[in-house]
Amino acid sequence: MTSGLAILVIGFFLGMRHATDPDHVIAVSTIVSRERSIAKAGLVGILWGCGHTLTIVAVGAAIILFGLAIPVRIGLTMEFSVGLMLILLGVLNLTGAMKWISERFSPAHPRVAGEHAHVQEHGTRVHFHWHSHAPAEDHHGKGLKSPRWFTQGEVKTQGGPFERLGLFHVLRPLLVGIVHGLAGSAAVALLVLGTIHDAKWAVLYLLIFGTGTIAGMMLITAALALPFSFAGYKFAWLNRGLVTASGLLSLGFGLFLCYQIGFTQGLFTSHPNWTPA
Repeated sequence: MTSGLAILVIGFFLGMRHATDPDHVIAVSTIVSRERSIAKAGLVGILWGCGHTLTIVAVGAAIILFGLAIPVRIGLTMEFSVGLMLILLGVLNLTGAMKWISERFSPAHPRVAGEHAHVQEHGTRVHFHWHSHAPAEDHHGKGLKSPRWFTQGEVKTQGGPFERLGLFHVLRPLLVGIVHGLAGSAAVALLVLGTIHDAKWAVLYLLIFGTGTIAGMMLITAALALPFSFAGYKFAWLNRGLVTASGLLSLGFGLFLCYQIGFTQGLFTSHPNWTPA
C-alpha cells in the first residue's frame, strides 16, 4: 500500500514535469500571448490541462483495461496533429487572426449594430467609450439600450470565471489540450503498464498524472503571462514583439515536428516507424 501511494505521488510530479514539454509550453504561450491577466492565464492553463487529462485518461484507460493496440500510422497521425496545431496557432498569432477572433468572441465585445467601443484601462478598471453610427432613438422614440454587459460605461462581470473568460476562450485551450493528450496518451499508458500491474491502480495513476499536469500547466501559463501583463498597453511595442516571437516559435516548431513525423519517422512513407515516447 505504501509503495502504491509513493508511485501515485511520483505520478503527480511526473505530470507536472510533463507540462513543461516544449510543444506544450509553446502551444500555451501562443494562447496567453494576448492575455494581460495572470489569473485568467492560470485558468487557461487549467483548461488546457483538463483537455489533456481527458484524452490521457480515456485513451490510456482503453490501453490498460482492454489491451487496445494503436496502429503505427494512427499513433504517428496523433503526434502529427500536434505539429499541425502548433502551425495553426502560430499563423493565427502572426496574421492577427487570433486577436480578431479573441475580440470578436469576447464577452465584452459589443453586439449592437452600428456601435463600436474604444477600450481604456485605468488600473484594474476597464472603461469603454461608445460611438454610434445610428440615431440615438429608434422609430418608437425609445433610446437604444446598451448591451447587458455594460452599465454606465464599465464592464459588469456576471457569473463565474468561465462567463468572464468567454466561450471561445474556454474552448480554445480545452481543444488544444485534447489534441496534445492524443499525442502523449499511448506513451504514458505503456509506461504505467510496465510499472503497475493492477489495472485499477494504473487508471488511478493516470488521473493523478493528469492532475499534476493541470497544476504544472496552471503555473506555467501564469508565469508566461507575467511579461505580457507587464508590457500591457504601456509598452505596446514590447507586447507586439512578444506576440510575434511566440507566433514564430510556434510556427517553426510545428513545421519541425511535421517534418520529423512525416518523413523521418515515415508517416508519409511506406515504412513508418513509431515508438511512443
